Amino acid sequence: MPNRLANETSPYLRQHADNPVDWYPWGEEAFRAAKETDRPILLSVGYSTCHWCHVMAHESFEDPAIAALMNEWFINVKVDREERPDVDSVYMTALQAMTGQGGWPMTIFLTPEGKPFFAGTYFPPEDAHGRPSFRRVLEAVHRAWTLDRAKVLESADHVAAELKRFAAASGRRGAVGEDVLDRAVDALRAVFDPEWGGFGSAPKFPSAPTLEFLLLHHARLEHAGRPDPGPWYMVRETLRQMACGGIYDQLGGGFARYSVDARWVVPHFEKMLYDNAQLLRLYAVAWQVDRDPLWARIVQETAAYLQRELLGPEGGFFSAQDADSEGIEGKFYLWTLDELRRILGPDADLAAAAFGVTEEGNFFDPHHPELRGRNVLTRRYDPRALAERFGLSAVELEARVEEMRERLFRARSERVPPATDDKVLASWNGLAIAAFAEAGRIFGDDTLVGIARTAASFLREQMWTGSELRHTYKDGVARVPGLLEDYAYVGLGLVSLYQATGELAWLLWARELWQTLLERFRDEAGGGFFETPRDGEELLLRQKPLFDASTPSGNGAAGQLAWWIGRYFGDPQAIRAAEDVVSILGPDLARAPNGLGALLSVAELLLAPHEELAIVGPRTQRAAFERVAAARFRPWLVLAPAEAVGGLPLLEGREAPPGEALAYRCIDFACELPAATPDELARQLGG
Repeated sequence: MPNRLANETSPYLRQHADNPVDWYPWGEEAFRAAKETDRPILLSVGYSTCHWCHVMAHESFEDPAIAALMNEWFINVKVDREERPDVDSVYMTALQAMTGQGGWPMTIFLTPEGKPFFAGTYFPPEDAHGRPSFRRVLEAVHRAWTLDRAKVLESADHVAAELKRFAAASGRRGAVGEDVLDRAVDALRAVFDPEWGGFGSAPKFPSAPTLEFLLLHHARLEHAGRPDPGPWYMVRETLRQMACGGIYDQLGGGFARYSVDARWVVPHFEKMLYDNAQLLRLYAVAWQVDRDPLWARIVQETAAYLQRELLGPEGGFFSAQDADSEGIEGKFYLWTLDELRRILGPDADLAAAAFGVTEEGNFFDPHHPELRGRNVLTRRYDPRALAERFGLSAVELEARVEEMRERLFRARSERVPPATDDKVLASWNGLAIAAFAEAGRIFGDDTLVGIARTAASFLREQMWTGSELRHTYKDGVARVPGLLEDYAYVGLGLVSLYQATGELAWLLWARELWQTLLERFRDEAGGGFFETPRDGEELLLRQKPLFDASTPSGNGAAGQLAWWIGRYFGDPQAIRAAEDVVSILGPDLARAPNGLGALLSVAELLLAPHEELAIVGPRTQRAAFERVAAARFRPWLVLAPAEAVGGLPLLEGREAPPGEALAYRCIDFACELPAATPDELARQLGG
């Protein structure tokens, strides 16, 4: 018989609706039940595409004997971390403080008041890998709650007090100058992997906010006539190694969550909207920098992947694809040499050399040791050497590789695909809107811009009440009040959409989101912004997200949105807000730059040139001027395409003759004569 989760919209919660565990969703009912029955809460947090969440569910939550203990001794609460990132971040902070580690599934025991007193991640069904069995954990916690309650409550009070003290702490407040940014780059240089790109050793994550900071730093120094090749080198090598490695789906496009090795070969196979949106945008911007055709191919393939697999019928993007298919991690993506021979026949040897396939394989699953010789496809061949080996020209080689890629992709489409988490999250859709709008503008692809516009319209119609955003949408229902990242990411996406379309309504909505964010999330006493609104649900902590995860920190994204709103609307309060979020950590920003890329990017924007470009006239006449602007990497450029004068301060008085277009450029408070031709604008912009 289904439990309470059957009525939830989250795909992850619904996956547990038929468990014998008497699950509650997060909410007042669960806490009331805990108080009435005098039981602790067992809080289990995960997400639908999490491999180890599936493993623990199968081993423990589907076991009637384990479920009986859980139901007798605890009030059991399931949380989808993507649906409730605010709940997740509070208790993940507790987990990390109590154990020194983090990750999902998160298993944490709470008092009926929500204070944590014991925490862990995955627990196996039997003692193994230095971890106690889940049964032993349940028995120990129950025994402590029953026999040593005073000590448990004292511990819970201590943990809660320490968490609140930690949340109130900040760095050395102060302005951030060029010296801090230079030190941050030097700190990244020190941990950069010159052989394989990325930062540190395995596991390796794409670190998109860090790469964006390095791109901004590179552009600003280049513009100032003080070029430093280091930042662009770190970005370029990381993007290249990821694009050629197994973290990138060489057949279907799109990036997996992270690489378990330092060479980007073996991924954790789940594919997330937020990773692919951020990387789509980064590869498009990289193409502005050096026109490498590899970047253009990755943009095309990743955009195609997102449209094919994650774009929902209503125009919003779904959240993710699972790592598992048919219960086995990565099964959908792995290949043996025999499979290549069966599908490609005489072309198999060339395909094996091109895609790094060997008899031994490069992927081993300790949970399925019988499955051997499986390969994650890579694309790391030397074109000249491979062409010579097979007696082909360079052009013939690339054509053959592409043809084999298509044949393998068609064959793979016959396999059982990974499940898709089809909930729509406002925040991640904001990242996707920015990516498609920016890629469409840079490559002159109206289809990509149209996808961004449709997604923004979906958010406006389905997830915006007229005064506030909703965080999640599924089956026609928008729920969970919007969080800081929802307002900030969607606002930034709308700025990019305005730049790509010249449709002022998107920028005006971005300003409305900013004003709501400022009113409902600002910390008036300590500066910066809280994760939850002032009138939101009261949790154990009200966190202030400063550090990036796989996505930009809420304060970093809010600071960037503040900067854009301030520059477009001449709003000094918004600029001060951007300065304020940077000053919270001040000089300490240079100490952990790989977790502070979004805030460092705000600091870069605040030091960037004041460059504005208004392109006025009918859209068809503006197009050539806009292509000139899109061809150059100017991440600080306040671009205002418009049919007619007015609507924004930088459009006031900026007219064009009937049927023509003019471009008005100002830099550092000095304006040039209007450019009447694209060539004239190109000369003004340089580069």
